[in-house]
Amino acid sequence: MGQGTPGGMNRKGFPGDRKPDGSDKKDKKFEPAAPPARVGRKQRKQKGSEAAARLPTVTPLTKCKLRLLKLERIKDYLLMEEEFVANQERLKPQEEKAEEDRSKVDDLRGSPMSVGNLEELIDENHAIVSSSVGPEYYVGILSFVDKDQLEPGCAILMHNKVLSVVGLLQDDVDPMVSVMKVEKAPLESYADIGGLDAQIQEIKEAVELPLTHPELYEDIGIKPPKGVILYGEPGTGKTLLAKAVANSTSATFLRVVGSELIQKYLGDGPKLVRELFRVADDLSPSIVFIDEIDAVGTKRYDAHSGGEREIQRTMLELLNQLDGFDSRGDVKVILATNRIESLDPALLRPGRIDRKIEFPLPDIKTRRRIFQIHTSRMTLADDVNMEEFVMTKDEFSGADIKAICTEAGLLALRERRMKVTHADFKKAKEKVMYKKKEGVPEGLYM
Repeated sequence: MGQGTPGGMNRKGFPGDRKPDGSDKKDKKFEPAAPPARVGRKQRKQKGSEAAARLPTVTPLTKCKLRLLKLERIKDYLLMEEEFVANQERLKPQEEKAEEDRSKVDDLRGSPMSVGNLEELIDENHAIVSSSVGPEYYVGILSFVDKDQLEPGCAILMHNKVLSVVGLLQDDVDPMVSVMKVEKAPLESYADIGGLDAQIQEIKEAVELPLTHPELYEDIGIKPPKGVILYGEPGTGKTLLAKAVANSTSATFLRVVGSELIQKYLGDGPKLVRELFRVADDLSPSIVFIDEIDAVGTKRYDAHSGGEREIQRTMLELLNQLDGFDSRGDVKVILATNRIESLDPALLRPGRIDRKIEFPLPDIKTRRRIFQIHTSRMTLADDVNMEEFVMTKDEFSGADIKAICTEAGLLALRERRMKVTHADFKKAKEKVMYKKKEGVPEGLYM
């Protein structure tokens, strides 16, 4: 209708229209007003325990929990380290105490020391020493060792590593020689020896008389015999006679078996022989009885082993001790063997062994005497006839007769009889003779 827009009204919302002021700025976004800080009644501020118990809201939750787990692991590690340090501090005094106890035990036990010989004194602080299993060494002498008592050949104590001389063995007697001394006299006497009157007389003249009455030999102008050798078949009374000598004399009696002089290490055998005669000289008057001398006194020959050469060196030392530069004095030697034909001639020559006493098999008179000795304490039946055994042609030794009497007593004991009959003696004789001939080569002791 030709009506236009009223002049008082502005157009709005059409594109292309411009604002009358010419501004390009966009219109601001509508923002609602902030809500009020509180709604309704005013809240009162909390005080006391309620405020303390109220936990604030912590955000963000996930990152804080991860951090908490890390800190807890660190705390656990620190707690373990603290416990370890505390245990170390607690156990350290115990370890120190245990170490102190070990040191005390070591001080009480001491370190092992080697035993050797002093070969030569160089000066006040040095010497040459040796042991039985090693070479010689040039070592020092410690200051606390009494140097006045040191002399070549004495036994010394050495440090186990540096081999310095740390002490001196006062009692230098070899323990093997100490046990050879007969402390308790044997019970056998001359009365227990059947027969052998000539042998007893000879050993008294050669051994006992020079010790008890040396002036008799001086008056007549001769030197007393140095030693005797007892030889004969086994069981003829050689060792028994030596026991009777030990029982009847008041002199020191040293008993040694020939095999004891054979030692393991080089030089120990000759050293033991020297020690044996040195102790016998210190304890003189004394008698040295060496049984089974054929163990070391066999004839010399070309040895093919070190053991044979060592046995020959031991015998050479024995020869030197029997008749060397040093006088034996009141030391008498008794040797015993059942194989005198195997001994070295140098051992049996006059000057070393002045008397050779043979022990033959007993004759009829000696047999009767031996049977009387062994049956004197036995309860015999009336039918026992000893003359049958005395007159027999079988060769009996004194040991065989003793074995027959013992076997007869055992046969009677087996049958619960208190008396020994003649049949028991016959059975015992057959048994003993069978055992004697069994396994023995014929003609061994001819």
